[in-house]
Order: sequence, then structure tokens, then C-alpha cells
Amino acid sequence: MARLWSGAVTAVVVLFAVAGCNDLEDKGSSGAQGSGGGGAALTAADSLTVKGRAPKTGYSREKFGSAWADTDSNSCDTRDDILKRDLKEVKFTDGDCKVSYGVLEPDPYSGKEVTYRRGRSLVDIDHLVALSDAWQKGAKYWDASKRIALANDPLNLLAVDASANRGKGDGDAATWLPTNKAYRCTYVAAQVAVKKKYGLWVTAAEKAAMKKVLETCPGQELPSGGNPTKAPERFHAA
Repeated sequence: MARLWSGAVTAVVVLFAVAGCNDLEDKGSSGAQGSGGGGAALTAADSLTVKGRAPKTGYSREKFGSAWADTDSNSCDTRDDILKRDLKEVKFTDGDCKVSYGVLEPDPYSGKEVTYRRGRSLVDIDHLVALSDAWQKGAKYWDASKRIALANDPLNLLAVDASANRGKGDGDAATWLPTNKAYRCTYVAAQVAVKKKYGLWVTAAEKAAMKKVLETCPGQELPSGGNPTKAPERFHAA
């Protein structure tokens, strides 16, 4: 178990090293493919299944369970887990769960410094693979447990500048990339890792966009880790 924990931590740290984010502590068991050495992200992108985008019909956030469910059972909700992981100079309202203050230094999407204060909308937790995008590329056909797992998996979550995140919307790599060009390889590698871990497909345009980015960093590794792809049975979705 100790060896698995160590491997997951190392791989997740790789995910954010390019952006200069603080080191991450993976709080779940490994559920993705290992990094496999240089060029693994590009190889994995090339292996993703290509299909057309399915209709968005039937999608709602509730299909992925209640927001920020504590699926890792650490008594902190998922949002606070990610804030605690990604912010620097973190302060809490009480105990060590509810984050009241911290600094994104820098924000991976824009490259600027962003201060988080609870109750103000300057920092969002982004789903790297947007839930509605996932719905249209396979998640529509999953059971609720797998959708809840995706929505709360640290591998698919990142604290970012709110305005940048809202500009992204539910875009995939073909329609949106961070303005911070130094982070694009890391960002796309993370999306590839999530889609591979959960068996989501990509459109032809999306795959081409992913490969175009990753070809500029052929040594980019594939992050791994995060939570299992099945949420505990006590969680339910609409």
C-alpha cells in the first residue's frame, strides 16, 4: 500500500509541475494508467477512441450527484480538499477542512496571482474534463456511481481563476485552451489522463487539438492517481 501511495503522489505532482503550482498530495488510490515514461501523454492521446459528440439531451449537474461530495471519506468536502491542495498560504475558518483564505500563485490558466477569500467568486474548482462534455462523450451511458466518481476525482479537478474558468465553459481542447501557453501541455495531458481513465471518447477535432499541443512537448508524461472510478454506495445521483 505504501508503494502505491508513493507512486500516486509522484505522478500527480508531475501534473502541475509545468505551471509552477505547489506540489499536490493525492488523497485517493491510484485508478489510472501509470505515466510509463517520456511521451506517454502523446501516446495515450493517440489511443483515445474517436466518435461524434452525442446530444446533450438529458444532461444536468444532478446526474453527477450533489456538488463536492466527500467520496474519499476524509470528512472534508471535495471543494475544500482541492483548495487545500492547490492554494498557498492556506487559512481555515476552523479545524483543517473549511478553507477561508489562500493564494493561487500563479493561477495555472492565466498565469496571474489570484487571492481566494471564502464567499468571493475569484477562484473556481474546474472540472478539467467538463461534466457536460463527459456526458456527451460516454458518461450519459454510465451508472450514477461512475459519474459521481468523475465529478469528485482530484485527477479531474483544479483550482483556477474564476473568470478564466467561466470563459472555458464546457469546452474541450478543440474549443478552449488556457491563455497561459506554458501550461497547455500539462492541461491537455490531464484531460487525456481523465478520458483514458474513465473510458471517455473524443471527437476527431478534439483529438487533433490534443496531439497538436502534445507534439510541442513530446516528453510530456501522463498523470495518474486520483480516486477509484466508482463512488461509495452511500452516494446517489438524480
